[in-house]
Amino acid sequence: MSTRSRAVQLSAMAAVAALSLSACGNGGTSGGGGNTNFVTGNNGIDTAARGERAAAPDLSGKTIDGKTLDVAGYKGKVVVINVWGSWCGPCREEAQYFAKVSKAYEGKDVQFVGINTRDTSTTPAVAFEKEHGIGYPSLYDPTGRLMLRFKKGTLNPQLIPSTLVLDRDGNVAARALEALDDTALLKMLKPVLAEK
Repeated sequence: MSTRSRAVQLSAMAAVAALSLSACGNGGTSGGGGNTNFVTGNNGIDTAARGERAAAPDLSGKTIDGKTLDVAGYKGKVVVINVWGSWCGPCREEAQYFAKVSKAYEGKDVQFVGINTRDTSTTPAVAFEKEHGIGYPSLYDPTGRLMLRFKKGTLNPQLIPSTLVLDRDGNVAARALEALDDTALLKMLKPVLAEK
């Protein structure tokens, strides 16, 4: 095969690959194998339609301050779950925005919950929350077992930081797998809060 033929063949293969990738990113279903029924938006936020949302798994245990918490107790409210670690640079960047939005939505049928992961003790986690003005509870999950409770192929947390928004029925409505500022966080929260 000549160099020119090889170049034409590689160009054709690249074009097919690009078309395949763009079909996934423009409103089609995306994610792990099979039909996952969630859509990746252009802003990096994955969403699931109301009738196609997976229920959040059991998210309960001890908080970083030693209390007991069960997220299921917040059914009837929209719940924002942020998976973070005190060692995580992007988590430090987004913490100010989570503190700000959680305070702005206090008493408005919204509950923020953190899941602190991979910190070997609660000491740095407590210091992190104090430093960044985080006033909502965080489950302590040093081994990541809570993250593993989410079913594969759903809007599950896969990175640190990850943010999930649960609807009032306790189903996962939206997910972001990156650090968020207040604008992006509100883009996730407001549509779910507007649902009746």
